[in-house]
Parts: sequence; structure tokens; C-alpha cells
Amino acid sequence: MPRTIRPAPHRLVTTAAPGAGDTRRHTTLISAEDLARHIGDPAWVVVDLRHDLMQPERFGIEQYERGHIPGAAFARLDADLSAPMTGRNGRHPLPTPEFAAAVFGRLGIDATKQVVAYDQDQGAYASRLWWMLRWLGHDAVAVLDGGFAKWVRDGHPVSAEPGRPQAARFAPRDVLPTVSASGIAASLSRRSLVLLDARAAERYRGDVEPLDRVAGHIPGALNRPYTRNLAADGTFRSPQELRADFEGMLHGRSAGDLVHYCGSGVSACHNVLAMTAAGYPLTRLYPGSWSEWSSDPRRPVAKGQV
Repeated sequence: MPRTIRPAPHRLVTTAAPGAGDTRRHTTLISAEDLARHIGDPAWVVVDLRHDLMQPERFGIEQYERGHIPGAAFARLDADLSAPMTGRNGRHPLPTPEFAAAVFGRLGIDATKQVVAYDQDQGAYASRLWWMLRWLGHDAVAVLDGGFAKWVRDGHPVSAEPGRPQAARFAPRDVLPTVSASGIAASLSRRSLVLLDARAAERYRGDVEPLDRVAGHIPGALNRPYTRNLAADGTFRSPQELRADFEGMLHGRSAGDLVHYCGSGVSACHNVLAMTAAGYPLTRLYPGSWSEWSSDPRRPVAKGQV
């Protein structure tokens, strides 16, 4: 029998039988309550993506081993959702579609599965898996709103038994376009793209840079830290609030002109997710982001506020 750790709940939570009364596809966000109804449902795949950029080797797996959502598999940001680094392709390079498809298959994901990704709280790492699945045409994927912290806070069960996903065949239905460093460079003089930097303001301005060799931002980029997507309790703000915020960033431009970036192509996915939750079509990502852009000294760098 699986060994289960049940945290002391602050309220009684009852869950329906797996799959009971819910045939919806979840394509952006899912609540802890909705996910709890599907624990043990063979048509659902839950993936734990807890990670810490400052402790990349041990933090996530140690947290997972202490306790996770029952049945969840664990995926590593560096090993499973990133390609090898060359020194010029960023800190979390986007893997090939073939590599990503093999990882998704090992996690038990195929075209029939509803996928739920979660991390410790804000969704910055979980949104990378969400975006990669959407990138390859799998729409039935959602991020757990509020993450593992909200799951535990709401009194849902936690297990220390490792997840055992049943291997599947993941076949990409599509490979959506991304934007390259050369595409960004070609756009700068024409200002044909709206570049949205998801990093904290002090990193965008170039005041500090704890992770990359060069501080600053891509010239002309606007700053919108991904944390602006979140309410005080760590869950996403309402679609109406998010849409109003993004409309203010676009200043009348089409969402099709928007390209998201961050430090390494991870937290920028959070802004893509927020825009999609707000009703926009899927917007584009520059996967290499600042860590790739700043690796070439010939590329221009800006500092301060636009």
C-alpha cells in the first residue's frame, strides 16, 4: 500500500471518485479542488516540477521525496526540460521536439492524457512544462493554481510513494514557432516586435545580475515581472485583471507582435500562460532569453528603465 502523509487540514476536504462529473479539458489553470477529484484517474498525468535555481541538483528531488501529490511523477528542469548548455545557447536551452517527446512519453503522456504540472507555489517552473506541451500541440495541460503550497494549505493528501508512470508514446501534433536571437536582432531597428521581459525589475534595469554574466536587458524591451500575474495568496489574478494589465503593456499593438523572454526561457512561460488564461491566443517565446542574448558581446545591451 502507498505510504501517505496527510497534513493537518484547516478544513475538511472531500473528493469525488476519480473523474466523477468532470469531463472538461483543462488548458491553462486548475484549482486544487478540481485536481483532487482526479487523483488516481488513469486518464490524468500529474508532474512535479519543484526547483530552485540556486540549488538545482537537490532541492526539487528532496522536496518530492519528502512528499508530493499522490501519483505524481517528478521531472527535472535541467535534465528533462532543457538541452545541454554550450555557453552560447542560454542556461535552459529548449530541447529538440524529439527529445521533449521522449521525455513526455516516459512521464506517461500521450494524446489522450490530461496533464497537470505543479511546482512549490507560483508556477514559474510548472509553466515551462505547460508551454512545452502547448508548443508541441498538446492542449490538455494545466498548471496547478497556487502549486503544492496551496494543495497542502487546502488539506489535500500528500504521498511519499514514488510515482510510477506507465510509459506512453507522445507524438507531437504540431511544433509552434518560437523567436530566435537573430529574429530579435533583426527586429530592433524596425521595432517590429513588442519584447516583454519577465524578470524582476532590478535585473531588467541591470542593477543586479545574480545568474548571468552581463546585467541589463534587450534594447527596447518592456519590463513586466511574472509575479504581477499573482494575487496575494499566490494564485493567479482573475482573467479580467490580467487582460487589462496586458492591454496596458501592448498599447494598442497586436498580441501577435508580442515576444516573451526572461533569464533563461522559464519564467517567461508564466507570462505566456497568464495571457492565455486572460483569453489571448498563445503568444510567442524567445526560449534562449537573456542568458543566450548576453552571451554574445556583439549584441546590444540596455540598462535602466525604458
